[in-house]
Amino acid sequence: MKALSFGCALLFAGAIVAQQPPEVKPGPEHAMLKELVGTWTGKMKMMGSESDCRCVYRSACQGLWLSSTFTTKFGDQQFEGRGLDGYDPASKKFKTVWVDSMSTKPMFMEGTYDAATKTITLSGMGMGPDGKEVMHKMTSTMVDKDTMTSKMTMGDAELFTIEYKRSAEPARRGGKGKGKNPDAKPNP
Repeated sequence: MKALSFGCALLFAGAIVAQQPPEVKPGPEHAMLKELVGTWTGKMKMMGSESDCRCVYRSACQGLWLSSTFTTKFGDQQFEGRGLDGYDPASKKFKTVWVDSMSTKPMFMEGTYDAATKTITLSGMGMGPDGKEVMHKMTSTMVDKDTMTSKMTMGDAELFTIEYKRSAEPARRGGKGKGKNPDAKPNP
């Protein structure tokens, strides 16, 4: 009986391996996300204070995802956050995973894009200041191709607002060393 079960398992596994997975290609929503690739600098307003911030976006996983690295300072404390943004055609929703230096729990958000206002609105549960989960909502509006505004609310309260400008500095690989933007076109 064990030999029969093992044989069936091998046959089933062989059938799965023989099938090619469906080809997954970026769609128009992925192309829209890719337009953010590069370095963005801005001012973050949060709880009555203002700080400089920086976000570097890179295309990832053959254009299916957009990775981001966000940095700022709260007083003397450095803050770093990382995100993965994509689009799921099955649910017709944008999806985001966010982790940062102030929490050990990732935040998952999803939402939609309003073409008329050029705004992505995402929502999901995240940790509040009391350690309990609370609904977070993020709206990011493209004012023009080089200007973006992002706002985050936690519950009914505004958490922060960021006014971004696209920087001439290319997105670098490998930290502080010199690198090239993987999506940049070569100079003639």
